Amino acid sequence: MKGGIVVLDFGSQLTQLIARRLRELQVYSELLPYNTPLERIKDLEPSGIILSGGPQSVADSESPKRSVKELAEIAPILGICYGMQLIASELGGKTERAEIKEYGAQKIIWDDALGKLPKEQKVWMSHGDVVTKAPDGFHVAAHSLNNHPAALKSDKIWAVQFHPEVTHTENGTEILRSFVFDLCKAEANWKPADIAKELMDNVKMQVPEGDHIIVGLSGGVDSTVVATLLTKTFGKERVHCVFVDNGLLRKNEYSKVLTRYKSMGLNVRGVDASDRFMKELAGLSDPEKKRKTIGRVFIEVFDDAVKEIGQPIQWLAQGTLYPDVIESVSPRGESVTIKSHHNVGGLPEKMNMKLVEPLRELFKDEVRALGEQIGIDRASLWRHPFPGPGLAIRVMGEVNKENLDVLREADDIYISELEKNDLYGKIWQAFCVLLPVQTVGVQGDARTYDKVVAIRAVTSHDGMTADWFDFSHQFLSHVSNRITNEVNGVNRVVYDVTSKPPGTIEWE
Repeated sequence: MKGGIVVLDFGSQLTQLIARRLRELQVYSELLPYNTPLERIKDLEPSGIILSGGPQSVADSESPKRSVKELAEIAPILGICYGMQLIASELGGKTERAEIKEYGAQKIIWDDALGKLPKEQKVWMSHGDVVTKAPDGFHVAAHSLNNHPAALKSDKIWAVQFHPEVTHTENGTEILRSFVFDLCKAEANWKPADIAKELMDNVKMQVPEGDHIIVGLSGGVDSTVVATLLTKTFGKERVHCVFVDNGLLRKNEYSKVLTRYKSMGLNVRGVDASDRFMKELAGLSDPEKKRKTIGRVFIEVFDDAVKEIGQPIQWLAQGTLYPDVIESVSPRGESVTIKSHHNVGGLPEKMNMKLVEPLRELFKDEVRALGEQIGIDRASLWRHPFPGPGLAIRVMGEVNKENLDVLREADDIYISELEKNDLYGKIWQAFCVLLPVQTVGVQGDARTYDKVVAIRAVTSHDGMTADWFDFSHQFLSHVSNRITNEVNGVNRVVYDVTSKPPGTIEWE
């Protein structure tokens, strides 16, 4: 660690991205809780310290705090979002609630840039507080178009109100590069190990020789990579894959995906549990209850599958990724729960198996790179992400067969048009959402009072931030016409133009 960067986590949904960007700069970093003892940080002998963002206000009595002055005596500091507000508050400046909050894409103007940056820069904001007075010894280095201070600078401490770690901040890596190399004088001397070998070694240490593993396959990239990685590590005899039809899959997906898994050489069996899931979901409309119910039933289905295998199974493997973890529960800091992913916050407290999650600290693009290393075909790797709870969280409100069938048909039309128009590969994720409202329409010269479908398409690099895809009006019009003409029960289509933040990619 000597000479690396310490990242103190104050609970931001994006903290792991900071460490990720430093990794890309070939500088070693260690992500630690915000309240890590000072002596522990000193022992690491870092060349710099980064204070992450966080969900709370520094004005709140319960918000996470620590002495910035003590940290500055160890190494130069970069504060990000909450980190900037903490620096201002701790060193004699002033932070207040902003009358105009700044979320998503914003533009800032630099007066004293932190690195080789353009005068005007597009950045990604997510804050409701604003620094109204800079501490002594600091000057405002940039401001937003709302005239909020967007960056502070002193001899040994830099701070930015936006998030340079996200891909939607243009030239964000340049700010981190300038902090690490120009201010901290760190060296680019850390080379990441072969990720496939490292993960194989990790699971070998976790899973004892002779133990058997069951893998819950979803049809998506993450579980496919997990199943392939574990099969290459332990062999087909010890890795048993189960692909469950929970009644919440897309049109014809169960038969197509099961065939593909068998062609990949996985030891896989299909389980039709659709009636079981639908029975448990009946009457539920709250998204958290839906997610947790699906998580519970998945585990019950896996328990039943173990009995049918006739071989003692000690481990359940899942394709949990870092964005799933950080949205469900913070692994190191003080983050808030955004939503319980069925394979994280949705797991029951008592399980009959232990959990192995080899991808838990990786992002989607890293998982795809890993998949290429272990020989998975590109078509499987570059499918759009599909949530574990499936269409249950794309039917707003109560889930029933009628609504699922409507959503499947609309989604099939939408995705087929993306592929036909060579747009699928340009988009991170695209899907339809069935809204819990009905609207008046005119179809065949008659009045209708039918359902509304929202379509969503976003661009992203890792799923932590996202922006909506700018379709042509002609494409949107064509898709809307097809859905309203071909899907019975739908008379209106709308397009979601919300970024992440302030929204999430999925609606529930």
